[in-house]
Amino acid sequence: MKNIYTIVLILLSCSFAVQAQSSKQKKADRLYKDFAYLKATEVYKELIEKEYKVTENNLKLGDAYMMLRSPENAVFYYGDAIEDTSISPEYYYKYAQALRGVKRYEESRQWLKKYLESGRGSQEIRNILEKDEYKSKATYRLQPAEFNSEVSDFGVFVKDDQVYFVSARAQDTDVKEKTYSWNGEPFLDIYLLDKASGNVVPVSGDINTKLHDGPAVVSPDGNTLYFTRNNYLGKKEGKRDKDKTNHLKLYSAKNEGGKWSQVKELPFNSNEYSVGHPALSPDGKTLYFTSDKPGGLGGTDIYMVSIEEDGSFGAPQILEGPVNTEFDETFPFMDTDGTLYFSSNGHAGLGLFDIFKLEDGKIENLGETINSSKDDFAYFQVADSKEGYLSTNRDGGSDDIYVFNKLNPLVLKGQVTDAINGKPVSSATVRLMDGNNTEIAFLETDAEGNYQTEITRDNNYPIEAKEIKYQTFEGMVSTQDSDEKEEIIYNIQLQPVEDPDYLAEIENIYFDFDKSNIRPDAAKELDKLIKLMTEDYPELVIEIGSHTDRRGSNAYNEKLAERRAKATYNYLVANGIAPERIAAYQGYGETQPAIP
Repeated sequence: MKNIYTIVLILLSCSFAVQAQSSKQKKADRLYKDFAYLKATEVYKELIEKEYKVTENNLKLGDAYMMLRSPENAVFYYGDAIEDTSISPEYYYKYAQALRGVKRYEESRQWLKKYLESGRGSQEIRNILEKDEYKSKATYRLQPAEFNSEVSDFGVFVKDDQVYFVSARAQDTDVKEKTYSWNGEPFLDIYLLDKASGNVVPVSGDINTKLHDGPAVVSPDGNTLYFTRNNYLGKKEGKRDKDKTNHLKLYSAKNEGGKWSQVKELPFNSNEYSVGHPALSPDGKTLYFTSDKPGGLGGTDIYMVSIEEDGSFGAPQILEGPVNTEFDETFPFMDTDGTLYFSSNGHAGLGLFDIFKLEDGKIENLGETINSSKDDFAYFQVADSKEGYLSTNRDGGSDDIYVFNKLNPLVLKGQVTDAINGKPVSSATVRLMDGNNTEIAFLETDAEGNYQTEITRDNNYPIEAKEIKYQTFEGMVSTQDSDEKEEIIYNIQLQPVEDPDYLAEIENIYFDFDKSNIRPDAAKELDKLIKLMTEDYPELVIEIGSHTDRRGSNAYNEKLAERRAKATYNYLVANGIAPERIAAYQGYGETQPAIP
């Protein structure tokens, strides 16, 4: 009987343990669904320690850490589950992304290939696999902004030396006592930095609320503020979707005496999806934004909408062309020259989110140092300035704002000339190589011998120049310590080949059988040599050699060749060539035949 009681107690104990873990699983999943990722990680870890649904919870834990933008932790937990053949191939992609976040690029490529092999791949994935080098001709000098806090700071917009940015610092406010369960930080507000004084204050007026506010942009005339906010208007939270999610929306406000008021919701918002990250065209007539609305390409996409003269809006349209992918595109910014910058995790890049630009219909990754293995986003360039800002979590932890100084590509230009007479050499080829001796530019000089291209700074470039009548030139162009320069002039002098016949383009000179007089066709060729020696190279010194065929004796042919050499000498001297410029004239007879 005791044994029966013992077995029953054990079974009851096991049942209670399973129920306890099941209850804890529901709690972890609920926290995850409610975006409380920081708290969810602790519960998932407890479940793994109890060896409860280990594979499933390792994957969930990896997902939570990716949402917390912590790929170093995500890699660890994904890695413990990734070899399980029962998991969804979706995790091959997620694992590959996490690996990129910790710079394990080759491993990342292998898991992307496996993702493709599972049939889940796309053209974007193939593009990522095909590219492994990301460079920008512009050079960026970066440093952390002095106004960063210990919590998240990001999303800069500058208007008249006033720097608008988003921060979780909860400064000068008592409405942000609650922390955001996603990452444990206070909710976001919009702040204003006065560049002259360095003072940072919350933006004035009716903008900041108890939920998330920001980022924001200001219209060119300074009268309208467009900003992102959780669904919240008139001190009241708006309706949530069926999953109880409070989505982001776009709002506008008017400048009244230096304060922002008359907050209005933009007409294309929805309670069912998010709209945010506003950006304006330079003329203020087009608003760009990010949304995960249905009908897009996937994830979040970038849209555009016209702003009419009366302040109303046209119909939003998804941005055409190569910008949007099946993944996430965010934080658009339109530069004054019409170049669109944005962040994406769907284009080939260095890490999680990278910053890209759309120029001439092509997508370009801005490369290092703008991008890192982590999240890089919210690019902003101050108008008519080299100064700009971006946001990143590259140093670990929360997002920070970085200030950059953008140095445009260096213009490399020069002239290729003849080293002897200084005349320009047209149609010469100029090749520029990188550090791996791979050709990066192939140029041809114009009629004046000029060439020009753009190159990056902080590099050494092997350079080669060729023209058929000249010896190959090899040199090195250095762009080190060139921050104060806009261009580098690198002139090249080519040494002519030591072959007057070739330089003058002289055909063979022929004599009649057993004769040594200069025929008219021979005179025509020698006139080319005279022109070369008088006009192109007035210090050129030559030697004359004459040959015969094998008919006749060798002794006779030698004398005949000497007479022919002498006749050539006399013709050149008679036509203005100084005797001292002809070092020798010699007959070789049949000893050096053209055809053996």
